[in-house]
Amino acid sequence: MAGLLAPDKGDVIICGKKRHGLVSDEDIEGLRIGLVFQSAALFDSLTVRENVGFLLYENSSLPEDRIGKLVTETLAAVGLKGVEDRMPSELSGGMKKRVALARSIIFDDTKDVVEPEVLLYDEPTAGLDPIASTVVEDLIRSVHMTGRDALGKPGKIASYVVVTHQHSTIRRAVDRLLFLHEGKVVWEGMTHEFTTSANPIVQQFASGSLDGPIKYF
Repeated sequence: MAGLLAPDKGDVIICGKKRHGLVSDEDIEGLRIGLVFQSAALFDSLTVRENVGFLLYENSSLPEDRIGKLVTETLAAVGLKGVEDRMPSELSGGMKKRVALARSIIFDDTKDVVEPEVLLYDEPTAGLDPIASTVVEDLIRSVHMTGRDALGKPGKIASYVVVTHQHSTIRRAVDRLLFLHEGKVVWEGMTHEFTTSANPIVQQFASGSLDGPIKYF
């Protein structure tokens, strides 16, 4: 979906248009895809302000003070204030995740039309304690168009895909599930159907049992 790898087979269709190769090889108008990496992937040598505003610093004509204001507003939208001058090493795990989220949703507000964004999350709650996980899970909901961010404003994300193995993230952050096992989709359904599925693979994952078709060696 992100266009970082060309598909081995099958079709990738985004916004009604087929993706034929890598994102660098084509331009699908009217769509922006953001990535939130598992490890946050912040630049260690840059401040929070420089990390969040990186795309705008590199690819827009906005003046630095305007980018700084957008960074502050976007950080506030994910519940962070007064952290712009901190380095990544000064942040907790949960704060790093929120900074990474802010970086993925910052927009150039001088454009006539703000592109709808599809956001891809790779294990957004991995390594977090239960409380920090809840904060991130709620943020995933809040930045969606149907939600409200920390400032009470409607979210800007048109749709999102979450890769996760965390039960709490499955329950709190998504509506529809695709369950993959050995590279294949073995079950799909709504979140409320997850714990009652008759699929033995899903049952084992949901219960955490050592007995079942999923084998560990």
